[in-house]
Amino acid sequence: MLEVKPNCELCDRDLPPASKEAMICSYECTYCSDCVETTLHNVCPTCGGGFTMRPIRPVRAEGGQANLGLSNRPAGTQRYHTKWSREQIDAVVSRLKNVPPEKR
Repeated sequence: MLEVKPNCELCDRDLPPASKEAMICSYECTYCSDCVETTLHNVCPTCGGGFTMRPIRPVRAEGGQANLGLSNRPAGTQRYHTKWSREQIDAVVSRLKNVPPEKR
């Protein structure tokens, strides 16, 4: 199940569960849309993949799924920070930013 991390791993911006600014890679690395666009150029520094908008988990699930939703399965609270230095990020971004994610 998606953890729904609470912050951007680069700039530490808060990304609450309903944020439309939260972007994730296929391994759930989480960044704000500003960092994805201006610093990462749609390149995850961990896996080299691209990003997509993080799904928004509803507060209460519908359709008889009483054990789902944020009220029963809350978002994560542990804050994450990238382990990569700015130089390492710049190197991987420089190498991959002009290659479409599906061809990396």
